[in-house]
Formats: sequence, structure tokens, C-alpha cells
Amino acid sequence: MSSPLAAVSLAQRLAGVSEIECVTPDLNGVPRGKVMTVQGFLDDRRLQLARGVLLQCVMGGYPAPEYFGGDDGDLVLRAVPDQVHVLPWAESPRALAICEAVELDGSPSGLSSRALLQRVTNRYAERGWQPIVATELEFFLFDPHSDVNQPFQPPVGLDGRREVGNAAFSVSSNNGLRPFFAQLKLGMAELGIPRDTFMHEMGVSQFEINFVHGDPLMIADQTFLFKHMLHEIALQHGLIAVCMAKPLAQVPGCSMHIHQSIVEKGQGRNIFTDPHTDAPTNSFTHFIGGLQACLSELTLLMAPHVNSYQRFCNTYASPNNLCWSHDNRMAGLRIPASDPVSRRVENRLPGADANPYLAIAASLAAGLHGIEHKLEPSEAVQGEFEVAEQLTLPGTLHDALQRLERSTLSRSLLGEEFIEGYLACKRLELNHFLNEITPWERRYLGSQV
Repeated sequence: MSSPLAAVSLAQRLAGVSEIECVTPDLNGVPRGKVMTVQGFLDDRRLQLARGVLLQCVMGGYPAPEYFGGDDGDLVLRAVPDQVHVLPWAESPRALAICEAVELDGSPSGLSSRALLQRVTNRYAERGWQPIVATELEFFLFDPHSDVNQPFQPPVGLDGRREVGNAAFSVSSNNGLRPFFAQLKLGMAELGIPRDTFMHEMGVSQFEINFVHGDPLMIADQTFLFKHMLHEIALQHGLIAVCMAKPLAQVPGCSMHIHQSIVEKGQGRNIFTDPHTDAPTNSFTHFIGGLQACLSELTLLMAPHVNSYQRFCNTYASPNNLCWSHDNRMAGLRIPASDPVSRRVENRLPGADANPYLAIAASLAAGLHGIEHKLEPSEAVQGEFEVAEQLTLPGTLHDALQRLERSTLSRSLLGEEFIEGYLACKRLELNHFLNEITPWERRYLGSQV
């Protein structure tokens, strides 16, 4: 909003709109912010938000003030000019602006997941490189659900029945969801979010969207905005959209796979491929080595909730290892079949419940660490394979918390303030979960032990 041209463009874009949601992702990727008048927004009125909001837990609590400043001071929400959108799903004209969270002196907040991803990509830029990423986001569509003690239910189809799990890759209209997807696709077009493919996934009423590859910050913004739109449009169609990692038992969970490559700025050459021989380069193997060396300590950023570890129970659909392989979906790090110019690494570990800014930042930071330190990966695996102990991942939130707590590497890659604040948030969430007794415990332990 600093240039006259930008101000004119925004004024034209927001003509007829009276209110705008100014939001930034908290550590869980939930939009947090305030609604202000469009006139105040165009006048560049300063919008402030308490620092602690970035550490808000999923159940609404906050860690101790020491993690966000004892005086609970403010941050400034500064709109990203190319992420100001009129909301296509709003019943009355309304807009949304994705904002940077900056300190009062204008510096990026150390608690901001968006700023963290920007810092990681800046490290690539210092080398003359541009990371290229794409996300694949899976989600479920269910009937409204008021009783949390009962399982989610898929919508009733046009034939009067609910899906039972045999509709993977179906293009049938029987599920009655075409009006929902028509509005969702129209919304993506109006928000300027390119899409590659939609598909029905393996789960009951489970779907996947593939985003077109691009700049990491742009892709994270698009994924963040898409998830917000997904929930809002689902409600308008009498549905709920669920991005839990594992919302149904004995059904595949929801992932957010991240495809990654690196190109030379200005040249566009993929540094993972030798331009003369089309063979993989040392940068390619070292990038994989970095992922293997770092991601077990950073798992909490890709599997951030108690439920995230339920997804790892089905090891074929959701690999819980750091093995790498050519086109093998049992490996956590997969090299998809592609032309040499498109050589990339697919990180299959993050769940759909992960904050896209943090999952992408952790993956790119780990890969760059491997390049900088010339880390060699293990041997590639194919077919059925045994997972070496050093390539295993934490199996519970408690284990992942402990690994991140002990990690000095995470602090060097992502910053002390961020890691300590993130850990404080996750400890609070875990303790809150452990204070509840689950239906399973009542069902099997209540009368037999």
C-alpha cells in the first residue's frame, strides 16, 4: 500500500466493499486478526494485534507470557499488497487481506510463521537460488457433526446412501457434491489460485487438490487461503470440511505432500539436474541428506497435533520414515517419475493439519542445511524395505516434543524465539488433551479392569 499505483489498484479492487478481514497465520496456521473498515484500510490506518495471539493454542489458551513478552505488547498487521482479495463466498461484499506480522519497529516478528518461511527463502536468495514448491492437500467432506463422541459421517449421496469406501478416483456425480466443487473452483479462480487437479482420494468422502508449483511464500499463502475458503464454502452447502490428519479410524488419513526443487535465479536451471548429462547433481543428493538429517527433530512442525500421529498408523498411505526412493510411496521422501528438468523431492511427511508456512519452511531449511554441509543420504530403497533406526520418526506427539526440545539444530535453523514459543504452545495442547478421558478408555476399561 506504499505506492500511489498500489493504492489506486486496491481502491479499485475494493470498490463497493465495506469491511475487510485482516488476518495472519498463527503457529497452527489458523487465520487470526481483526475486521476493519475498507476506508480505514485504504487510509493505511495502523492495525495492531497482541503478540500472544500468534501463540494461541487450538483450544483457545495461551502459554505463559514469557514466550511472547511479559507486557503482552502489540504487533502490527501489515497487508501483503498482492494478497488482498474480495471474498467470492461472502453473502455481502467483504474482503480479506493476508498480513505480515511485524514488530512496532517494523522488523518481522520472530513468532510469525510467514516471516519464518520468508527468512528461509532469503537464505536461498543469498546463493542466487529460488526454491520452487507445490503442495497437495487432502481433506474430507462430512455431514454437520454436533456429537463429538460419534464418528464423522459422509454426506448422503443422490442415491440416498452414504459412501462406504469404494469411490477412490471416481468422477461420478452420485455424491451430490458437484455444486460445492463448482463454487470452490470458481472461488479459486476469483482469488487467483491456479489449480492442477481435483480428485477423489482413497478415503470415504476424501478429496485432494494439487496446487501449481511456484514461489514457496506464494504457495503457502494459496494453501492457507484455500483452507479458509474450503471451510467457509462447505458451511454454505450444509457440509463441514475436515483437514484433520486422521478423522476416521481404519481409513487413510490426510496429507499435505510438498514437492521441492531449486532453480538458479534469472537462469531457471534446476540445480538438481546436471545440464550436460541430465544426471542428478550433488546438490540433489545433499538436499535429500539434509532432509534425512533434520526432519526427525522437526517432525512436530509437520505433525503438530495428537491426531497427527494416528495418520502414521497406515504406513503405506502415510510413510512414517525418512527413507528415500524413486517413485515408491512407502518412502517418506519420494522422487516422482519426471523429466530430468523437473527433478524434485516429494516430502510425504506433513499432514493436512500442518501449518503450510511451517511445513514448507522446515523442509526447505533442512534441505539447504544438507547442501551447505554436503550431507550424504542413505542408499535409496525400492519395493518392500526395512527402516533403519536412524531413519524412523517420532510415533507420538510427546516423542516429537521431546526431540524438538533437545534439538540445537532446530534453533540454529529456525530461531530460538520461534522454537521456544512453538514448544510452549504444543506442551499446553498436549497437557490439555491428557486431561480428557477418551471414549475408547470408557468403553474398554470402564467395566473390565
